[in-house]
Formats: sequence, C-alpha cells, structure tokens
Amino acid sequence: MLEVRGLEARYGDARALWGVDLDVGAGEMVCIVGPNGAGKTTLVQTIAGLHPAAAGTVRVDGVDVAVLPAHRVCQLGVATVPEGRRVFGHMSVRDNLLLGAYRRAARAVFRRTEAEVYDLFPRLRERAQQLAGSLSGGEQQMLALGRALMARPRLLLLDEPSLGLAPVVVDEVFDAIAAVVTTGVAVLLVEQDVERALEAAGRGYVLIEGRIAAGGPTAQLRDAAEVRQRVLGL
Repeated sequence: MLEVRGLEARYGDARALWGVDLDVGAGEMVCIVGPNGAGKTTLVQTIAGLHPAAAGTVRVDGVDVAVLPAHRVCQLGVATVPEGRRVFGHMSVRDNLLLGAYRRAARAVFRRTEAEVYDLFPRLRERAQQLAGSLSGGEQQMLALGRALMARPRLLLLDEPSLGLAPVVVDEVFDAIAAVVTTGVAVLLVEQDVERALEAAGRGYVLIEGRIAAGGPTAQLRDAAEVRQRVLGL
C-alpha cells in the first residue's frame, strides 16, 4: 500500500530526514517511535504532501506521490490526522465532518460514511450541531479522526493521537483506530506513548535523528536495546 524509499526532507540547509525506507500494507497498522526532534512529524507531513521531499519516493499503490501537492495526495486516498487535532472551532461538529468528504468518491457516499463515524464515536452524534471549539480535547481528537475517515481513505496517517488526552479517552481513540484497521485501511501511527504504540501496531520503526535506526515486529522492538535506551530511556 505505502512504500517509502530513500526519503529525504530539509528545512533550508538543515536535513530532517535521511534516506528513510518503510512499508505499510493494506489493513496493517505500523508505528513510528522515536525521541522528540527525531523527525516523526516531518515524516508524516512529507508523506502527505504537506512538506516537500528533497529526494526519494513515496508510493501509494505504486503511484509516486512525493511529487504531488497535498490535495492530489488526498485524492489518491491518503488522509491525515495532524498533531494538535486542528478542528475548525467556529464550525459545528457536523460541518467539520462534511469538510472531510473532499474526495469525489467520498462525496458520493458521505451520508453512509457519516453514519459510520457516528457509530464509531457516538458522542459526535450527540454533539453534531455543537461548535467544535466547545468540545473537550478528547472529543476534538475523535472529531479529527472522524473528519479524516469521511474522506474514505485507504491510508490513514496519525500524528500523536494520544497527545494531551486522559487515559480513558486514549483507550477509546485506540479502540476506534483498531476498528478502522479491520476494514482494510492502512494506518501509519506516530505516537509519543511508545508503549501504547508498540502494543497497538504489529510492526514498527524507530526514527532517531532523521534516520531509521531499527524496524520489525513491535514485540522485538520493545526489547531492542536502541529502543530501551534512546526512546524509553531505560
């Protein structure tokens, strides 16, 4: 589904990503873990077309999206839930969801998708006409995830979905993500809670200083010295 090869990204003369290689299969959740400043958000933004790639390829079902603008990447079935949620606070919950149905294919079935999102997050149905800015942080995270799902994505990029949330809300969000994976959607998860990420995903990669330092089944990564020392601080 997703194949990244030799991906590099820069901020001016400073290189943020160095030859990153990774893969995510259809219906698979893969996590990216690493210390602060490792380049995790830059990686998500570069895959999504929100940050230019300096070199390398990002293929989605064989199509290189590294040379495409963000709206074209979205049209190919890639949706992003950004760090910090970024909902439109002055708009209703329902209007935020409808904005997610950007793709033509998504617009054609938006009522069905909206019902599916409400089934996944019943609180959003209860607050459909409420302003998004009045929601709690957990509810806004649910809304950001629901908005991304409205696009009927084949690949979902999640950047720090547990950030700032109470543990009980984190459980609810991760249960929803797991349910999405069962529908065949590929998920690339960047997560500050390393233990939670390694528990949720089947495979993972360790990103350190813009480079992939390790990769493999999460059960193995959890015991890897690189992860324990540089990511978990053990």
